[in-house]
Amino acid sequence: MPLPQLTIYRHDRRKRALITLAGEIDLDSAPLVCTALEGCLIDGIRVVDVDLTPVTFCDCSGLNTFLYAEQRTREAGGTLRLHNPPPSLAQILDLTGCGFLLLGIPLGHPAPSLGDVPDPVAPALPDRSVPLVTVLSGEVR
Repeated sequence: MPLPQLTIYRHDRRKRALITLAGEIDLDSAPLVCTALEGCLIDGIRVVDVDLTPVTFCDCSGLNTFLYAEQRTREAGGTLRLHNPPPSLAQILDLTGCGFLLLGIPLGHPAPSLGDVPDPVAPALPDRSVPLVTVLSGEVR
């Protein structure tokens, strides 16, 4: 079986993390995403922003992973938000009507980009000029 083509970067700032996913999220790579998001909770992170800008594909197994992670994060008293979903995930979110859970916006409104809507309660997103560190990659053996 080929290795998943997904790379995961994580950048923490206090109790907030920016997770950037790059590549494809499918049945093979969804467990990597789940592990990375669970790692945030284990490390005490309670605000998780997931940047999907470099994601080229995401199927329903990716959606299921994000919904599970959102539920677990909410139960821990935190929030998980997706930013810039690829067209494949945007279509699934639209069809299922669950975008409001993951995007944090009312149904029928476009998703904000990472810099468009500041969160008045949470600290600012990590400075992207600081290099991100790869925490998991399906390309590493």
